[in-house]
Amino acid sequence: MKLPKLDSAYEAYLIIGDLPLKWGWEFMQINVAQLLKGNIGSVRDYDVDGVIDITGSGNDSPVRGNISLTRTDSSILVKGVVDSEVELTCSRCLNQFNCPLTLNIEEEYFPTTDVNSGASLPSSGDPDRFTIDERHVLDLTEALRQRALLAIPMKPLCREDCAGLCPSCGRNLNLGPCNCPPQEVASVDTNDKEKGK
Repeated sequence: MKLPKLDSAYEAYLIIGDLPLKWGWEFMQINVAQLLKGNIGSVRDYDVDGVIDITGSGNDSPVRGNISLTRTDSSILVKGVVDSEVELTCSRCLNQFNCPLTLNIEEEYFPTTDVNSGASLPSSGDPDRFTIDERHVLDLTEALRQRALLAIPMKPLCREDCAGLCPSCGRNLNLGPCNCPPQEVASVDTNDKEKGK
């Protein structure tokens, strides 16, 4: 089907309907107007492919995976598995590294506008509830960001056998041994393991 020339990405998704917003938009926002008009139990599957700033540091992390959207009696239920990664600082050697994350998402999104009449729907008053905007666009960004924050380990390690830093000279022991007396390094390594670091 040949589409007419459009002035904006927003016009493009209005014409196409229930598709991820392409033409300059990340695949994190989905127009669900047609799904809201569908029968309860209707399901549509989508690929997620975009970026989010997980930690608020200004660094974008990729997010890729598959989700399903299910029409319920009052909402759209989003379920799926998405892979991401975030730059963290190792708790032992203090080097920065990319930590892989697997995000299992299951969230409900509630419409704010009636899809048939265009009338505004009453608010639940719950600020933590995810909503579908007045254009019937469901935005996955914040739900995925929150899931990613919960998935970040409390004591991140660049690798399971990270040797850490020498307590005397500060050398990164992953790069090789230092010239400090062996008993000092061994003593600190034993203490770290006992503390679960």
